[in-house]
Amino acid sequence: MNIDERDLTLLCDFYELTMARGYFNSSMKDKIAYFDVFFRKVPDGGGYAICAGLEQIIEYIKSIQFKNEDIEYLRTKNIFDEEFLEYLKTFKFTGDIWAVPEGTVIFPGEPIMTVRANAMEAQFIETFILLIFNHQCLVATKASRIVRASQGRAVSEFGSRRAHGPDAAIYGARAAYIGGCNSTACTLSDIMFGVPAGGTMAHSWVQMFGDEYEAFKTYCQLYPKNPTLLVDTYNVLKSGVPNAIKAFKEVLSEEERKHCAIRLDSGDITYLTKKVRKMLDSAGLPDCRITVSNSLDEYIIRDIITQGACVDAFGVGERMITSKSEPVFGCVYKLCAVEDNGVIEPRIKISENIVKITNPDFKKLYRFYSKETGKAEADLITIYDEVINENEPYELFDPQHVWKKKTMVDYTLRQMLVPIFQKGECVYKSPSVKEIRDNCQRELATMWDEVLRFENPHNYYVDLSQRLWDEKQELLKKR
Repeated sequence: MNIDERDLTLLCDFYELTMARGYFNSSMKDKIAYFDVFFRKVPDGGGYAICAGLEQIIEYIKSIQFKNEDIEYLRTKNIFDEEFLEYLKTFKFTGDIWAVPEGTVIFPGEPIMTVRANAMEAQFIETFILLIFNHQCLVATKASRIVRASQGRAVSEFGSRRAHGPDAAIYGARAAYIGGCNSTACTLSDIMFGVPAGGTMAHSWVQMFGDEYEAFKTYCQLYPKNPTLLVDTYNVLKSGVPNAIKAFKEVLSEEERKHCAIRLDSGDITYLTKKVRKMLDSAGLPDCRITVSNSLDEYIIRDIITQGACVDAFGVGERMITSKSEPVFGCVYKLCAVEDNGVIEPRIKISENIVKITNPDFKKLYRFYSKETGKAEADLITIYDEVINENEPYELFDPQHVWKKKTMVDYTLRQMLVPIFQKGECVYKSPSVKEIRDNCQRELATMWDEVLRFENPHNYYVDLSQRLWDEKQELLKKR
């Protein structure tokens, strides 16, 4: 079955169905609920994350349909009455959704999506929203860190064979491209999303020939415009590079030699690339690029560059596609308000773990930018009907340490949440993945370097308006 033709309607937690039946058979049937999607902690101790996956969520919500076989399956569970099953036959999302566009830099605690719909509909889409955001935001964030560590060198996503299944490979490549990778090894991601796919050879190509030089020569004859030769099958310095140089000079024209490359997939990258660079330059191949791979991440890449490694491009696989260092993003889906006869009533979840206490009510999310620098200064969560006058100073305060205050002047504001669905109809046109990637780069350019650093990043402030903070305190007192 084509990966895009599967019926994913029942890709949900079973409790979403039992709760839906409960709402249907009670006074909650037409109750409007508001849910926020947010995450609590940036992976890897970082200072920022990247939003990705909205397009797949939109596609899912538009395609929800309970088929006859779905209804028959639910009937076999012997817990759903026929009236509810009949209702599911015409089930369709009819609510409203606001979300942060893909490629946006996001921070813990702030809503990256808000769903407003009747309780059954709002609850039913929870699992799919979370599984998509939790995967693609995770990979896009990791990719962004790795790309930044490369300091302008090209990074290709090599992770398909290490990914946790087909979807993880395909959509992981999409997310990695959004995060800044230049290309992918995953061919299907190129077909589906236009993520540029590329590749050259494996060690088996070299082993198939009786002679390493013959393997390289044949490859250059087949692909003279941009051959990349894998030189570490036997011995990098004694045979691999000398044979590559010989093949390049004997097969390629002078112009073609400007676009050739070698790849290292093992060994001491810093030591080897320094030696290889000297060998290539001495052989009259100063334009020959050096690409490296082999279980790389942002820390290894940063370190070998600091040590003077001569690298032009990186291939990164398992540690990016699985975000090996921290493979859980942690998006959650929490009720924040209900609506009855047009009146919005805030709701709050309380926990002994302070970070799990939610922010109540239907909300807006603003980002403050300095007019002088163009940099993002802070984000502000407000109640939905609050309006901020950009021509007046605005005092921000830390919601955990309220004595920490900052008055914003000479700023511009941006509302971060944009309409995606209105009354069940999609009103948002998803950009191309290339446009999302470009947006991500623009977004990162608005962040201070202190927020972007890998260790001990600056804590970017996500503050609450005075009204929202007061409302939250009142609800906490009542509980």
